[in-house]
Amino acid sequence: MRILPIIGVIIVITGALLYSSLFRVDERQKALVLQFGEVKEVATDPGLYIKIPLIQEVAFYDARIQTLETSELEVTPRDNRRLVVDAFALWRVDDVVRFRQRVATELNAANRLDSIVDAKLREVLGQVDSADVLSPERTVLMTRIRDTVRSDAKEFGVDIVDVRIRRADLPEQNLAFTFDRMNAERKREAADERARGKERAQEVRATADRQAVELVSDAEREAQVIRGEADAERNKIYAQAFGKDAEFFSFYRSLQAYERALKGQNSTMVISPNGEFFDYLKNEGGRPAN
Repeated sequence: MRILPIIGVIIVITGALLYSSLFRVDERQKALVLQFGEVKEVATDPGLYIKIPLIQEVAFYDARIQTLETSELEVTPRDNRRLVVDAFALWRVDDVVRFRQRVATELNAANRLDSIVDAKLREVLGQVDSADVLSPERTVLMTRIRDTVRSDAKEFGVDIVDVRIRRADLPEQNLAFTFDRMNAERKREAADERARGKERAQEVRATADRQAVELVSDAEREAQVIRGEADAERNKIYAQAFGKDAEFFSFYRSLQAYERALKGQNSTMVISPNGEFFDYLKNEGGRPAN
């Protein structure tokens, strides 16, 4: 009867030892089997692994991509216009053995990466103008920063997936000055545009006035030509009429003269009654006196 408790204790101890000798690594983890601080096995694939109980221990590390939020950093680009830059980095454990040997913990790794990212931001952005940081060229700059940070981070087993500049603005104390300068530049450009518009308007008006004068001159010249041709045609008709019946032509011309001279209600003429003008008015026979 005394043997049963002993067997039970042995079974319990054996089960505990067997349980403590097994560990599981899932797809989100990487693990190291340590024996007195020395790495004995690297477990990077998901699955069930065995270790020596009480002698060996397991250190787990997150294999997923992690985000490093950097603090706002004030940098001075090549044109000496200071910028406040807010960036972040995406990283993950690549070489878990080196990671263990160089930084040991993820907190230490984050502190090291924060220093490296800040230094590389200052280095790369200090070589370009502020306009490049605030333009689409920023994508190229972020790639350069990522590559330089990745090179340094490999020394402690970390792979830099990406580095992004979230925001790049002028410091608060420089905003008012910058806005005033931008406003002055816009006003100057507007004044230049108005001046060019007025100059162009004057050119258009001058061209229109010149064309109007030319059109009027051409019209008057054509009118004079037409009037001259009409007068010539009129005189030709008069000459033909005079040649056919000189007396009738003289009578008709006198009637036209009377009509033009006596037009109106109070027409007054100061002329000698014996003049030729009244020849057809004072002869009863209708012929002028000889």
